[in-house]
Amino acid sequence: MDSTEKQNIKSIDEIIVKSLNNEELQEFNRIYYGRVDQHHLALKESSMKLAASNHFEISGYDFPGRLEETRSPRKIRIGVIQHSIAISTNKPIKQQREAIFNKVSKLIDAAGEERVNVLCLQEAWSMPFAFCTREKTPWCEFAENITDGLSTQFLKPFAIKYKMVIISPILERDELRGDLIWNTAVVINEKGIVMGSHRKNHIPRVGDFNESTYYFEGNTGHPVFDTKYGRIAINICYGRHHPLNWLMFGLNGAEVVFNPSATVSGLSEHLWAIEARNAAIANSYFTCAVNRVGTEVFPNEFTSGDGKQAHNDFGHFYGSSYVTAPDGTRTPSLSRTMDGLLISQIDLNMCRQIKDKWGFAMTQRLDMYARSLSNYVDGKELQLVKDK
Repeated sequence: MDSTEKQNIKSIDEIIVKSLNNEELQEFNRIYYGRVDQHHLALKESSMKLAASNHFEISGYDFPGRLEETRSPRKIRIGVIQHSIAISTNKPIKQQREAIFNKVSKLIDAAGEERVNVLCLQEAWSMPFAFCTREKTPWCEFAENITDGLSTQFLKPFAIKYKMVIISPILERDELRGDLIWNTAVVINEKGIVMGSHRKNHIPRVGDFNESTYYFEGNTGHPVFDTKYGRIAINICYGRHHPLNWLMFGLNGAEVVFNPSATVSGLSEHLWAIEARNAAIANSYFTCAVNRVGTEVFPNEFTSGDGKQAHNDFGHFYGSSYVTAPDGTRTPSLSRTMDGLLISQIDLNMCRQIKDKWGFAMTQRLDMYARSLSNYVDGKELQLVKDK
């Protein structure tokens, strides 16, 4: 099997389903997904038709919480969208953006049809992921204001129409502070009002992912947005590799943490299914891992600074978006190759239920970690015991 065939594997989950008989599949589901029954949601025929006519995948799963005597269920529907760019990267900026808007509008409509309450788009969703090129022109022209920018103005009517909170990760132009550029997630509430934003905390400097050409580490800390539908946070892309980043969103009260990303096969795909799932377990909240799909080809060749030959693309974005519950159970992934909408019905009561069961908040010893971290940052002697 050559590399092209490998990247065109639609779904690992699909391969497993086709390869195992019913009894074997149930046992695999128990071991890998954490539950025998995937709890498929019954989706509307209109949504399925919309997906089929616009060539995107749609799937839905339920995470039922335990019924309590003292609290009513806090059920909401969350959705994530993964997609490829719509037209060639050598087309004018306005055409590229409008084509993506047109494509994504169909997926948002499907999410609205399915009564999704909180919807998250992928990292830098309204543009190609051009940061690998390290070219300032024309890619900086995609940068926009968080409140008046075209992406926010495009999404506001959908938020109002479907009474939906939308997370919109964009390339931000900070016009109030020297036209600086940031990698930012904008939170638009169900009234079409921008609640606020979060800037990417951790910036990669790995091969083609040398994004510090455009922006540096964010300055917004770890905000949690107390929306009508629950407390949400956004851990943008590379931040998923840093456990303390996940931890801080949890300490600030997050019940659902979204991880909008852009990551390619051959670099971290073997980590993809692990990191957001680990974070859900360690922090007793829901996590949503969102990745784009497709191979984006750019007009000019670029190098990685690693001795490899110059190239016009930097790999296949492998999609595979998924959702994990606080107990570690997770959905199957969306496709590695297709645009898609993944919907999960969750009960936010599960967050407290799992905290009560495992007691991580009670046993985590933050006081001890804080002292040790302070000593490390201050350059004090390491707690390293050497052999005599």
